[in-house]
Amino acid sequence: MYLRHYSANGDAHSRQAAYGLLRSLTFLQTTSGANAGNVVLWMQPDGTLNPSADPVELPDPSDSAASYWLARTVWALGEGYAVFRSVDAGFAAFLRARLELAIAALERQVLVHYGDWNIVDGRRVPAWLIVAGADATSEAVLGLAAYVGAGGGSARARRALERFAEAVAAMAAGDTQTWPFRALLPWGESISDWHAWGAQMSSALAAASAVLRSPRLLKPAVGDTAGFTPLLMTAGGPDNGWLPAPIDRTQIAYGVDARLQALLGVASAANRPGLRQVAAFVAAWYFGANRAGSPMYDPATGRTYDGISAEGVINRNSGAESTIHGLLSMLALDANPSLAAQARTLGPATRTLFGLHTIEAESATLSTGATVVTPPSPWTGESQWSNNSYVTFAPGSTATWTLPAADQPQLVLPIVDLVTDRNAGRTTWSTAGRPLGTINHGTGGPQGVSAAPGALLPRTLPRPLPAGTTHLTATASQSPGVARRVDAVLLLPLISKLQLGSAILLTSADTHPRSYKVSLPTARRSVVTAYDSTGALKSRSVIRAKTFSAPVSPGGFTVIL
Repeated sequence: MYLRHYSANGDAHSRQAAYGLLRSLTFLQTTSGANAGNVVLWMQPDGTLNPSADPVELPDPSDSAASYWLARTVWALGEGYAVFRSVDAGFAAFLRARLELAIAALERQVLVHYGDWNIVDGRRVPAWLIVAGADATSEAVLGLAAYVGAGGGSARARRALERFAEAVAAMAAGDTQTWPFRALLPWGESISDWHAWGAQMSSALAAASAVLRSPRLLKPAVGDTAGFTPLLMTAGGPDNGWLPAPIDRTQIAYGVDARLQALLGVASAANRPGLRQVAAFVAAWYFGANRAGSPMYDPATGRTYDGISAEGVINRNSGAESTIHGLLSMLALDANPSLAAQARTLGPATRTLFGLHTIEAESATLSTGATVVTPPSPWTGESQWSNNSYVTFAPGSTATWTLPAADQPQLVLPIVDLVTDRNAGRTTWSTAGRPLGTINHGTGGPQGVSAAPGALLPRTLPRPLPAGTTHLTATASQSPGVARRVDAVLLLPLISKLQLGSAILLTSADTHPRSYKVSLPTARRSVVTAYDSTGALKSRSVIRAKTFSAPVSPGGFTVIL
């Protein structure tokens, strides 16, 4: 944060603060022996390093293996080198030496596995992610991209950048109608887990693609920002955990900033200015466009509050993480004044949305043989049962849900436990006697390195729920076998909407072009800009009316201002 503030404003205090913090960071780095390049996590008030925590945290000792803190050290040293190389060559040389030491540690501990792939419930996942995380790896990529881009990178640094970026890009998943809807997954040991916090993957790929001149790295970043992020915003915003249902709906600056930085980074690297319009809806979170309807950033003090609960309650503490990422967002907005002005305007506006939402399995009317089960822990080791429970279906049993009527068709995505037992049986889904599709519960892949057998995953039914439908029924097949387990049902409108005052973000989960009827409180001048599934401009028009139809491209998004 201090480095970026100094670069943007030439502030002497920020330069000195960055210098001191970078020196402090290097005191934590082990410089010799088997753990050279790794980082101790704790320093006591008297300066004593404490390698092991009580109770134990892994890795133990904290400098004995690759870690989140090693990845973040690479991020800090890389951006530090890029700034100080032109103002303090001696200090830049010191940072370079320490960064090369860290890269050497990553080479022998992580990149030694380059080209190896793990299996996670049937999916191939790169084995050379730092602590099995695309989130942690992406923070290292940000530092490596800054370092290599500033001309300081060795051949080893460039190779590390290429290989880590390749691993992050391989975590893209889903499509317009398939969970997680083109998001980059953060964890290399689960295909059922996405979280907003620390999800720097798109930002890292944008930075790496620019430095390496590699357009292929941009494709998954574009999918994550132009495809998944608009859907995320219309579903309520950057939640802490879709596991795979949106379960942890707490929102924190660490997640909001990651979305904002990704949109701006990919907009620049891919020449997709439309993503900047989506960024305004994201940044408005800081100014009141959130579940609490209240600002999360205090410009008088520079503080960012620690988060908003699912119920809209603000935690008014201000930890370092929240304040740092809030300030990183403010620096990004300072560099984009028109975007900042738009975000501030949208922040206090009335917020309404209609997007992906969850129907709990246990809310259904159950027949004999269908049973609600509450496990000892909702966490499976790789995913989480929504609302801490699920429904098991014996052969021939049924569940029927009563739904609120929607004014448009909705995709139906039952979240089921996919197992490897090919005799697990099926569930058939229907509404008013009309079949929507059948799910084979025995199509799970090999467990591999996953912490638990089976995969808790949404499965999109082939036919959507028609508009106006108020009932949904699941019927288990008569075949014997293991119990069919259903966690919840996700419903996704073909066109989702987030409205802040008279500003509207629409996003499509359809495979065909659609038009959406827009109704505003009063007739006004509206600029309607439609983008395709890659964020490329499709059309732009100016309309003066209270009610009108807005085009929405397949898998794309439309912004109305």
